[in-house]
Amino acid sequence: MQKYFEKIPGERLFLSPMHPDDFELNTKWMNDPAVAVSFGVYPMMMTLPRVRKQLEGPPDDDHEFSIVLRGDERLIGYICLLNPNNRDGTAEISIMIGEEADRGCGYGAEAMRLLLGYAFDTLRLHNIQLNLNSDNEQALACYKKVGFKEIGRRREAKWVRGGFVDVVYMDILSNEYMGRN
Repeated sequence: MQKYFEKIPGERLFLSPMHPDDFELNTKWMNDPAVAVSFGVYPMMMTLPRVRKQLEGPPDDDHEFSIVLRGDERLIGYICLLNPNNRDGTAEISIMIGEEADRGCGYGAEAMRLLLGYAFDTLRLHNIQLNLNSDNEQALACYKKVGFKEIGRRREAKWVRGGFVDVVYMDILSNEYMGRN
């Protein structure tokens, strides 16, 4: 039985509707300190039942996708378009590349470009926002590469590994999107 479906095709990967059977792998990732700190769930108990419930019941209006590598169809992460507001043309974006070996390979940037194309061209949104911890330099570089711009900071707003870090807010407008022809 087919597990992933190529909803949004890319060069090295594609975005597929999420599969609830991936809850064990997602639980592993959400308990990895590098991932858990970025998502603000480090102090939480990310158990198999909790993660399964989250995967089985996403809000109907969010667009949540598995990031799947072509060829072996291996799940490498998730990307989500959250809280879309069709009246104002806004949404938030969130991404996770689960395995450390898959980070820094350009998969995050490719997945971001795919979802931004979907958000701007298919859903007709205009402004996509995200936020991240200021110490996550790899993610910051990825987002800038895709075309996001820093729009503000909340100073020392997160307690991370024994100290406070800023939360960086970024956004991109549909006419700024670098993937446009």
